[in-house]
Amino acid sequence: MIDPKKIEQLARQVHESMPKGIREFGDDVEKRIRQTLQSQLTRLDLVNREEFDVQTQVLLRTREKLSALEQRIAELESRGTTTAPVTTSANTPVTAPAAAPATAPVTTPESTKTEDL
Repeated sequence: MIDPKKIEQLARQVHESMPKGIREFGDDVEKRIRQTLQSQLTRLDLVNREEFDVQTQVLLRTREKLSALEQRIAELESRGTTTAPVTTSANTPVTAPAAAPATAPVTTPESTKTEDL
C-alpha cells in the first residue's frame, strides 16, 4: 500500500495551492482531498517498494539460473551428444530421447479411395 505520510503530504500541497477563499474551509477540504487521493491511488493497483524489491531479487535469481542453463545446453550441444544424461531438480539422471526413426506414411482405406466417375 502507499505510504499514508506521502498522501498527507500531497493533500497538504494541493490544499496550500488552492486560492485563499477555498483554503478557509480548512480541514474539511484537506480531508476530502486526502480521501480522493487515497481512492484514486488504490485503483491504480500499485505495489509497495518492499514487494517491488522482493520481485526484483526473484527476477535476478531467475536470470542467473536461465543463464546457467543456457551455458549448460551450449556445452552439451558442443559435445554433440544426443543422449547425454540430464539431471533434474531431484538429481535423478534422465536420458534424453534419441531421434525417432523415419517411418513410411500410413495409408488408410479412406486415403486410398477414388471417386466413382
